[in-house]
Amino acid sequence: MTKRDYYEILGVQRDADANTIKKAYRKLALKYHPDRNPGNNEAEESFKEASEAYEILSEPGKRSRYDRFGHEGIRSAFSSGGFQWTDFTHSSDFEDIFGDIFSTFFGGGRTRSRPNQGRSIRIRYSLTLEEAFQGKKEKLTFKRLEPCETCGGSGLAEGAKPRTCPRCGGNGRIRLMQGFFSLTSSCDMCRGTGTIIDNPCPECNGDGRVKKKATLDVAIPRGIETGMELVIRGEGESGPHGGPRGDLLVRISVKEHPFFKRRNDDLLCEIPISFSQAALGDEIEIPSLHGPVPLKIPAGTQTHKVFRIKNRGMPRNDAAFGDQFVQVIVKTPRRLSPEQKELFRQLAKLSDEKTPTGEKGFFERFKESLSDVTKDMF
Repeated sequence: MTKRDYYEILGVQRDADANTIKKAYRKLALKYHPDRNPGNNEAEESFKEASEAYEILSEPGKRSRYDRFGHEGIRSAFSSGGFQWTDFTHSSDFEDIFGDIFSTFFGGGRTRSRPNQGRSIRIRYSLTLEEAFQGKKEKLTFKRLEPCETCGGSGLAEGAKPRTCPRCGGNGRIRLMQGFFSLTSSCDMCRGTGTIIDNPCPECNGDGRVKKKATLDVAIPRGIETGMELVIRGEGESGPHGGPRGDLLVRISVKEHPFFKRRNDDLLCEIPISFSQAALGDEIEIPSLHGPVPLKIPAGTQTHKVFRIKNRGMPRNDAAFGDQFVQVIVKTPRRLSPEQKELFRQLAKLSDEKTPTGEKGFFERFKESLSDVTKDMF
């Protein structure tokens, strides 16, 4: 079954800003939420479809990959088999609006405490243009919170036991009624765990986690560009007291290249040519990331002329590439031998002979364009 376009699902234009996308999703979530449509499977599917669209379009990195590659470009953002509710990272964004209807649908129910998810980690990674062209595998080293080995992640000292939080009754959440909605938030006394630790582990001080160095093999896809973000599920910090891990977010920066300038999937470069090559024409060899490419210079080429070489730019996907644009710069020789000077003098005379009789020079035309007050100055 063909998946619908995410912009079409939310009913927004492709250039919609983040606030417009957020408002569109809120409207659909309220309309189709299963709590408001009990037993309506179509409404439930519509709610899930809208949530999947929002998960992608609300994050710049995922949205950029979707805009360029479609659904294939964001397949890695979801669990195997497609979008699952465990992939949805925005349920907490709307608790002030939707209340505990979100916690019901995303698992855990209204009265049952859930382990808190660990924090996502964002790191930066720089690579060269050549590496971005080829794609690569890299070992990334970073620090993250890992389960404490001393207490096994419980946060308790040896032999100690936790007690139920008296404020939330062990639920980890407190609920308030406000108008139509039931609003929920994490318990401020137990920080959402549902328990109080009176005798904490001396190694982690009751958190159940300690900071450690981690190394991870990450595949950098071909054609990646500055500003894109790789989302690696479940490789962030461990959640407190056995909670699920957050994600690892890798922010990409492609270094400036000494020869090529990048414009999306296209590459631009400048090539110097001689006066004789420009005047008589020539065939030269142009460097490209694909290897040397022949370029024909027509006779009479002017300086700053731009030539387009198709399919010699950056990868768009597995089968297509951008283009390479070559701007030729005609170089005027600075040092001439006596023989070269004589040849240029002869060329100048020949050029003068071809000048039509009566044609006015630049300064004559310029003086005529001036007013009577200023023309005597020249």
